[in-house]
Amino acid sequence: MFTGLIQALGTIGPIGSDRFIVSGTSDAMDVILQDLEPGDSVAVDGICLTVEKVLPTGFSTTASDETQGRTTLGQRLQTTSYVNLETSLRVGSKLGGHFVTGHIDGIGCLTQSLQTPNSWEMCFTAPASLTDVWQHKIARYLVPKGSIAVNGVSLTIAECDPNGSWFKVAVIPHSYTHTNLSHLRTGNWVNIESDILGKYVDKLLGNRVPAAEAMDEMSPEFLLEHGYLTSSHG
Repeated sequence: MFTGLIQALGTIGPIGSDRFIVSGTSDAMDVILQDLEPGDSVAVDGICLTVEKVLPTGFSTTASDETQGRTTLGQRLQTTSYVNLETSLRVGSKLGGHFVTGHIDGIGCLTQSLQTPNSWEMCFTAPASLTDVWQHKIARYLVPKGSIAVNGVSLTIAECDPNGSWFKVAVIPHSYTHTNLSHLRTGNWVNIESDILGKYVDKLLGNRVPAAEAMDEMSPEFLLEHGYLTSSHG
């Protein structure tokens, strides 16, 4: 579990078909490496990856074919060369963003980045080849003022299409300059994770009996059987 508050920027490179080296040179990388051990989880551009070996300036990890196919990890030419890094949430730590699981729902594409006096307004939609995944995994959870993770960064949706085909966020200067959002260019791909709380609500509501159907079940016989009515013949 993560919070969506990025701790450092790094780079990632393959050392095989499914193994990668994540490294960094900035002082902020010390925050990632501090107390890091094999088996720990680190969010790399929002992707939850397991540390296999701790190195002097980073760590090695393995990503399955499924993870690479669902995320920008398998599409590095479509995105920025820098990755956002965050270690997992610890008991007692501050939750400054929102609950981020590190399980990516799909890929988005930056269509616009506009600097305003107080923020950068960024708009994302589905890449043309991945619209089906977007509609099934992302669109239904887009709500104004709701939470969303873009490359692991916890953001608030400022505006979205009623059909969920796109959304906009207003990125404050600190988040912009301390993450790889500042390195994105129009057309670059990003990892998207919808709010986990919205998914739970959706599942719970999906299992509820529709109101009309529930009213049909509230017959006199039903109420009598369950003790809410007494028989006039008793």
